[in-house]
Amino acid sequence: MIRQFFVWLHRYVGLVMALFLIIEGATGSLLAFKLDLANLLDPRLVAQRPSPQAQPLDLATLFERAEAIVPNVKVVGTWYAPRDDQVSVRVEARTDPATGEPYHLDYDLMWLDPWTGNVLGWTDKLGFNEHGLVANVMPFIYELHSSLALGQTGVWILAIVALLWTIDCYVGFYLTLPLKLESFWRRWKPAWVIKWRGGFYRVNFDLHRAGGLWFWAMLFVFAWSSVDLLDLTGSYNFVTCNLFDCQSSHEQLASVVPPDSKTGPLKLDWRAAQATGEKLMAELALRKGFKIEKALWLDRDEGVRQYIYRVRTDRWFPNDRDVIMYFDADTGAFKSLEQTKTGHSGDTLTNWLAALHLVGNPVDWLAYRIFVVIVGIVIVMLSVTGVYVWWKKRKARADRVTRESAIPPIRQGSLQTNQTTEA
Repeated sequence: MIRQFFVWLHRYVGLVMALFLIIEGATGSLLAFKLDLANLLDPRLVAQRPSPQAQPLDLATLFERAEAIVPNVKVVGTWYAPRDDQVSVRVEARTDPATGEPYHLDYDLMWLDPWTGNVLGWTDKLGFNEHGLVANVMPFIYELHSSLALGQTGVWILAIVALLWTIDCYVGFYLTLPLKLESFWRRWKPAWVIKWRGGFYRVNFDLHRAGGLWFWAMLFVFAWSSVDLLDLTGSYNFVTCNLFDCQSSHEQLASVVPPDSKTGPLKLDWRAAQATGEKLMAELALRKGFKIEKALWLDRDEGVRQYIYRVRTDRWFPNDRDVIMYFDADTGAFKSLEQTKTGHSGDTLTNWLAALHLVGNPVDWLAYRIFVVIVGIVIVMLSVTGVYVWWKKRKARADRVTRESAIPPIRQGSLQTNQTTEA
């Protein structure tokens, strides 16, 4: 009875999720190489190094170039792409002194040539621009993946699907287990094998069952990390913080965004902020024993009066390569670090799940990107084969009912009489 309930649950939850998981699996595979594909489809946002010896401009100079090009914008932050061929500058509209209202802006990001500071193009925060349909393919893929291109409604749908998917991971795994513990592995082993010489239905059934087992760990990672990234109901924090040691939300906020009651212009301009970030990061590198390879990001938050400075280091493990530091925008005093290891097991787990899901930030191994593409294809395959197996079984039941209903009542009575006589 219990197993039948889980069969029913797996069947209909899978049907509800199938279309969404096909979309997420297919778009997720593409997003594993998002930057490469985006630059291929829209090469106008990619600069060419003028010479092999040319060095990119520093962050503060890029800020100054951006504000000089468009005087009615205020630069909020900038970051280098993983390669040296483009820089993104995040901007906000300044206030028009004549009207007291912000200037109208059709974009959120300026893309600059790292070596000259010239503008390559403008996009909104998702990457959409006016360069045509092909140039906007990858931004649309990202929007489809993150919200089904339906705004907040799509986010809610995906949040529910993520919860159902996480539960179904366990249900599906349970249904592969043998009914009896006797000779457990001998009974369970066929669930891991695909009988390629079987019929079409059999191959589909084996692909669905064995594929789910072989990739179960990564399916769960993507399902549960999706719950974290779309945690509109608080489910992720509730479960994680009851099983592991977590910082409270107040502690997390205070560690990264401490309150500040000061008002007025920030005392450190961009160039002073860059110098301060370089000094603090150099001191940290000396204490921690790593080398700084490249400054990636300088950002500021005027609301809490702080700068955010990010660098790429020589540490070999991807999740430790980038270091993010926060410091006071008035005094230059160190505030905090954003890091994977916080001393709280729940926070470390959460950071790792996010890192594995958000490919390239900072887990950027090529082999892992390829593996994520494969996992995305497997998610699509599991959804398609699951629907096919359901449809085939449903058709078989319908055909059986049709055959039984086609037997004339008199003949049915005769058959029952004959069966009784024979008995």
